[in-house]
Amino acid sequence: MKIKEVLSALERFAPLPLQEGWDNAGLQVGLTEAEVSGALLCLDVNERIIDEAVAKGLNLVVSHHPLLFRGLKTIGDGDYVQRTVMKAIKNGITVVSMHTNMDNARGGVNYKIAEKMGLTDVRFMAPKTVDGVEAGSGVVGELPEEMAADDFVLMVKRVFGVECAMCNELLRRKIRRVAICGGAGDFLLDDAVRAGADAFITGEMHYHVYFGREQQLQICVIGHYQSEQYTSEVFREVIEEACPGLPLHIAETCTNPIYYL
Repeated sequence: MKIKEVLSALERFAPLPLQEGWDNAGLQVGLTEAEVSGALLCLDVNERIIDEAVAKGLNLVVSHHPLLFRGLKTIGDGDYVQRTVMKAIKNGITVVSMHTNMDNARGGVNYKIAEKMGLTDVRFMAPKTVDGVEAGSGVVGELPEEMAADDFVLMVKRVFGVECAMCNELLRRKIRRVAICGGAGDFLLDDAVRAGADAFITGEMHYHVYFGREQQLQICVIGHYQSEQYTSEVFREVIEEACPGLPLHIAETCTNPIYYL
């Protein structure tokens, strides 16, 4: 099986036209005609991820966040991106990234988060159609039972394994409808309100966006990495269905650059 067959499976699930205009999803580094020995699935790509792929004998890395967001004028040791590109090429490793196309795909990143939360009746928060494909930004769904705000925050922390969450004033009404956007989601806050959400979970938000939302909805910000940590499970499910028997490993390397002290 060739690497291009794995890439095709991912792009059938989350077509590249679904990505935002500023994004750079798809092939990052390497050759797609090579036979694939297995894939390492991760959120970010850095030198340690390439080292892990080499150690496991895998010649394909599938990441959520692209390694390359803009063109490189130099490939040397100037920064971690250049060094990672060099190491991948030297070791014959192909890197592909499925970013906002996977965010915007049905069954993608936000649907996986909703699944982990146990939400039902999950649908796009801001639906759109791209080249005839149904897509959307964020999702909204229903909890099996309504919850008090403090219990809701504790449940979110437990599901995502976080020690702290950045929240606004605790909502005094019960929470049933939940809006979700993995990563940086404050651009969807008004959409969450229009969808009738009682709570909004995302990975990061700007400071001033919190203002004026008291008792409108419960904001729960858990960290960018933490909110998207289950993306590799989506990759695994897509590839397993299309390429049965291919060795797949979710990365053991934590690439979160933020430490909570």
